[in-house]
Amino acid sequence: MKTKIGILGYGNLGRGVEQAVLRNEDMELVAVYTRRDPASVKTVSGVKTVSTDVLDQGTEDLDVLVICGGSATDLPEMTPKYAAMYNVIDSFDTHANIPQHFANVDAAARAAGKIGIISCGWDPGMFSVNRLYSLSILPGANAYTFWGKGVSQGHSDAIRRIPGVLDARQYTVPVEAALEAVRSGRNPELTTRQKHTRLCYVVAEDGADKAAIEKAIVTMPNYFADYDTTVNFISMEEMKRDHSGLPHGGSVIVTGETGSTGNKHVVEYKLTLDSNPEFTGSVLAAYARAAARMNQAGDSGAKTVFDIAPALLSPLSGEQLRHDYL
Repeated sequence: MKTKIGILGYGNLGRGVEQAVLRNEDMELVAVYTRRDPASVKTVSGVKTVSTDVLDQGTEDLDVLVICGGSATDLPEMTPKYAAMYNVIDSFDTHANIPQHFANVDAAARAAGKIGIISCGWDPGMFSVNRLYSLSILPGANAYTFWGKGVSQGHSDAIRRIPGVLDARQYTVPVEAALEAVRSGRNPELTTRQKHTRLCYVVAEDGADKAAIEKAIVTMPNYFADYDTTVNFISMEEMKRDHSGLPHGGSVIVTGETGSTGNKHVVEYKLTLDSNPEFTGSVLAAYARAAARMNQAGDSGAKTVFDIAPALLSPLSGEQLRHDYL
């Protein structure tokens, strides 16, 4: 029996999830749910579009609802709301607010007997798992995470929410000297500002106060305030010509020692992504499979990638996994 998937939101991430579901033979895409007029939303796959008014009734035949909203304002409201009706999964990526988001989703999901997987993608998500594995194996090690160079969907969305902004792309750029210092095993102590810079390209409305927009960006807590941030105002034509792609990537690097003589070890997990939303969508699809399985087994409440066994992500049986991958 196929896992029935619904997608809430049809921006870049929603389309990425759609593509991922189409590639998984054990999944069925039931519908795309939208706050817009459904007639105005045409899906690539041709799957039907349905108003969130219908979804809000809590009667849709779904195994998992994949919520593709922004972390700044959408997910803190949407994920707890729908966890009270459906098994849900999101890609909430405001790291500082994850504990509170988890608590909110957990309360709603437990009361409804549903599963709510939060903060699922590549970071938080796959990078989180690799930090946990490496630091468990190498006690006392140092873990470093570098992102980019690439487009951050969450940060770009946060800029687009600022009054007067028509469109925006935010590139996260690792500081090369810091990256090399870590890879060499020197274990530098690095501040947030020393590890990355943020480069923003913004299309402003005609007559908008660009100085106010720039100030709103560079002082935004949890997103830009702790970084050296450069804001460039460009035309919509330049945006479409030069910044239509959504690449990203990065590395988790853990440096530690073992034994009485201090043998040194460097563990690195690296991603180079042509499409941030399509890869994130693929991670969400795999964990949606796990969410459905966990709920069918009687589990409920909020979960993160730390709580989910790798075998639950795969469409293969345990026997196949042991034979082919172990």
